[in-house]
Amino acid sequence: MNHQTLSSFIWSVADLLRGDYRQSEYGRVILPFTVLRRLDCVLEATKPAVLAEFAAKTKAGLNPDPFLLRKAGQSFYNTSPLDLEKLLGDQDNIRKNLYAYIKGFSPAAHDIFERFDFHAQIERLAKADLLYLVTEKFAKINLHPDVVDNTQMGLVFEELIRKFAEISNETAGEHFTPREVIRLMVGLLFIEDDDVLTPGNAVVRTIYDPTAGTGGMLSVAGEYLQEHNPAARLTMFGQELNDESYAICKADMLIKGQDVANIIPGNTLSDDGHSGQKFDYMLSNPPFGVEWKKVEKIVRREHEQKGFEGRFGPGLPRVSDGSMLFLLHLVSKMRSAQEGGSRFGIVLNGLHFSRGEPGLVNRKSAATCWRMIWWKPLSACQRTCSTIPALLPMSGSSRTRNQKSAKGLCN
Repeated sequence: MNHQTLSSFIWSVADLLRGDYRQSEYGRVILPFTVLRRLDCVLEATKPAVLAEFAAKTKAGLNPDPFLLRKAGQSFYNTSPLDLEKLLGDQDNIRKNLYAYIKGFSPAAHDIFERFDFHAQIERLAKADLLYLVTEKFAKINLHPDVVDNTQMGLVFEELIRKFAEISNETAGEHFTPREVIRLMVGLLFIEDDDVLTPGNAVVRTIYDPTAGTGGMLSVAGEYLQEHNPAARLTMFGQELNDESYAICKADMLIKGQDVANIIPGNTLSDDGHSGQKFDYMLSNPPFGVEWKKVEKIVRREHEQKGFEGRFGPGLPRVSDGSMLFLLHLVSKMRSAQEGGSRFGIVLNGLHFSRGEPGLVNRKSAATCWRMIWWKPLSACQRTCSTIPALLPMSGSSRTRNQKSAKGLCN
């Protein structure tokens, strides 16, 4: 079953919700239940061992957490004897038992359902006498990793979000970037790094996405590196504003064994969750045409008080141009050439680097960016996809072998 067929099957739960939920609200039920079923299937094989270990360590008065993580073979676990299938055995107490099951998750996994505000949906479904029917529907869907791998699961989430966006009159791109665009950006990001692409070379690199969405860019980068050099390790960092997208991203990172403390909720522009950190690679598809007026006071304060010690020293763009702020943010996260340099890919509107509308970009800000880094404008993307050109800035020595050709291309 391909990801589109599987997504359509999952989305058929909407037939149960029709009448009690508006179309634009379907995702509030379907997305968290899909995450729950995925985690349920991932933990299935090790659940008996985890429960036995939990009982033994609790009886001994020891903190069971590190032992349970080892037994689960994941970066999360669940200490409840229940699972979705067992919940169906007690229809009268489905609400109470579902709460108990979710409470059994380790803190990092439990936070995912808090972000979804899942408790509110459980109450609403129970009141409408739909909780058992919806749980039953999801319990019959096999999302075990042996059947649906991480790549396919990511595509399923994105397809569900696309459907959710369509009926909510939203743009799906607000939550994720099409995989074909990400693969293009990732390929260009790694293409000149011989160290990381050489099979058997056990290098460690960091990658960061300040607009992480559901984690698609981070996931594709990890898959690309695993395919070319399984010995390499890519540590992932990100930040995401939307709670639902953050929850999906966090669930994906949990299953991949990444440190979910590196995935931060909140507004990147007003509250940098990775302040002071530098990264080897970065990817971002910031929202197009979004104002930064809501965070203007904080951003201007950082610009005026910190200057180049902060993120916005080169200058500020118009309030209507939030994507340029993300560019400045990424530039501030680049390692110096002496530290090995950095590479990043960002999707921007072509007007930023044309002689278009006057005043669109703070000229001082743009000029500083051009002086600080080498650029490779990917204008060909305009002809092949609806996304505006990706730009791959480069800095440093070991990861920027073709600086002269890059400079010529920019000229």
